[in-house]
Amino acid sequence: MRTVVRLLIVPFAAVLAVLLAGAPGAHAATDLSQVARELRESPVYVDPAASGQLAASDAQALADKIKDADKPVFVAVLPAGYPTQDLFRNLRTETGITGLYGIHLGDRFDARADSSVMSRQAVSNLVTAVQGAGDTKAQLNDFVDDALRNVGGSAPSSWSDGSGTDVPVGGLVTIGALAAAGGAGAYAMVRRNRRRHEEEQRAALEKLRVVVDEDITAFGEELDRLDFHPGEPGADDAMRTDYERALDSYEQAKSLMAAATKPEDVRAVTQAVEDGRFSLVRLAARRAGGALPERRPPCFFDPRHGPSVADATWTPPAGTAREVPVCAADGRRLAEGRDPVIREVDTDYGRRPYWEAGPAYGPWAGGYFGGGLLPGLLVGTMLGSMMAGPAYAADYGSGYGDFGGYEGGDLSGADFGAGDFGGDFGGGFGGGDFGGGGDFGGGF
Repeated sequence: MRTVVRLLIVPFAAVLAVLLAGAPGAHAATDLSQVARELRESPVYVDPAASGQLAASDAQALADKIKDADKPVFVAVLPAGYPTQDLFRNLRTETGITGLYGIHLGDRFDARADSSVMSRQAVSNLVTAVQGAGDTKAQLNDFVDDALRNVGGSAPSSWSDGSGTDVPVGGLVTIGALAAAGGAGAYAMVRRNRRRHEEEQRAALEKLRVVVDEDITAFGEELDRLDFHPGEPGADDAMRTDYERALDSYEQAKSLMAAATKPEDVRAVTQAVEDGRFSLVRLAARRAGGALPERRPPCFFDPRHGPSVADATWTPPAGTAREVPVCAADGRRLAEGRDPVIREVDTDYGRRPYWEAGPAYGPWAGGYFGGGLLPGLLVGTMLGSMMAGPAYAADYGSGYGDFGGYEGGDLSGADFGAGDFGGDFGGGFGGGDFGGGGDFGGGF
């Protein structure tokens, strides 16, 4: 409902801007509390002293893009010389809204985010990606475009409910006259946004299809390598049952993938692959005369490695330690101080581990690791942060377990992780290099 109301308001934005131009308090100010008040009403704020960096029309276009996407992304353009001590933390405290905050200050840019909407690594990657993008307009548009594809949660209701805005009475007549035309325009926008969403889902599925096809192919090759024949000497009913289950899982995975229409459908595919792979492990144990293996999740680093044999402590770069299921080979690598063999996939930024890829990989991982286990494995990762918000469940399905934390757009006040927003603006980076973002964000 909030989205529909926001769409109805869009046609009146230009009228409101004219009506409010001369209203008391409409002028911008450099006081941080005023910046926060402006951001509670609109996702983009340009300080009057920095108006030469971003034209009003460009700022409005940027704000419309964020509102249309219904994401908690905040952008502030501030003049050079603006105090940077604890700037992000103080701004986040003043707004009181969970989200991703980008600040362009002078000729520098940096960002911070609540860990519930985006991980530290994701923020770092976004900031790095926009370095050298060009002028302020190009840099902020690149940042927002990338952010909208990755940030979790939804926009705050204050962007669309008109709270805190005193509309002159004379203006209500004009607004009312536009209502009829606005209704038709809003309906057209709803249809256009729905088509755009469907196109994005199809594009995500096609990118994901490459990875899933690799999984199915690898599983088929395992079936061939096993070289089991139901009538071979020593074969019994239990072996034949395991083999039939593996074959059924293989055919089911291919059929489900062929019928998939959205990324959420992939969860059933990888679940079928994992079920079949476990049946092969049981069959191999029966043929060798050994003990039957317990049912365990696949290797975290690459499910193609097969069912895990143990849990091992793994600490990702710049992250915190966690217990992950590992195959025997990766367990040995970790014990010897070496890196595991990680499943990498193609992203807009090159080959990356699957947990740093797009949101469509949530269903892919969910089929392998199930709901209860997945949050602990992905906590603090880009994918984990994406899956924490309600907008993710609407797009890619839920049932992956409780990721916890505030959702994007929530009014959490000053109750947020100070580590997400700690440090000076661009702290820890020399010269003009503000692309690392390593000292902030959600963190692995």
